[in-house]
Amino acid sequence: MVLKKRERIWNLPNMLSAYRLVAFPYILYLIYTEKQTAYLLLFCISLVTDILDGAIARMFKLQTTFGAKLDSVADVGSYVLAAYGLLQFKWNELSNVSIGIWIYVAVFISVYLLSFIKFGKFPSLHLYSSKIAGLIDGAFFFYLFFVGYNSLFLWIALGWGIASLLEMIGVLLVLRELRSDCRGLYWVMKDW
Repeated sequence: MVLKKRERIWNLPNMLSAYRLVAFPYILYLIYTEKQTAYLLLFCISLVTDILDGAIARMFKLQTTFGAKLDSVADVGSYVLAAYGLLQFKWNELSNVSIGIWIYVAVFISVYLLSFIKFGKFPSLHLYSSKIAGLIDGAFFFYLFFVGYNSLFLWIALGWGIASLLEMIGVLLVLRELRSDCRGLYWVMKDW
């Protein structure tokens, strides 16, 4: 019988991901009560902790299966907070491209539905394209709130985001069992 090595889940990257989950209801409240400045401050801290948790985990070899799942749940929370914040504070500027936004949302929901239908679990794929999409989305978010609306930037963010989500669907369709850190469809197909 082979004993599985127990993961050390109490580490800095996991605490940063946990911060995002703990901050979620408070940031949600700030959106609901239309406190844009406080929302921006706490949401920006969440975005920075999202970048730091993965970087620290890789740099100091602190990756855990628990941490990958925790990060993915926190990522979904961040997307919900970003979407709700955009609807509450910036919908006037974004309403002219609402069809693109709704397509993005529909494909996003499809990824999670497919994962739950096929595997009964929440995905934590961490594809390279998803990481790039997160950086582009975060940059667009900062630009929108601190500089102003730019339609080209929005379409780049939506286009890359939708392409990344479609890659996630492809990966989920190919995988026989759900796993974390798949890198991309190319690598999953190579291992298939």
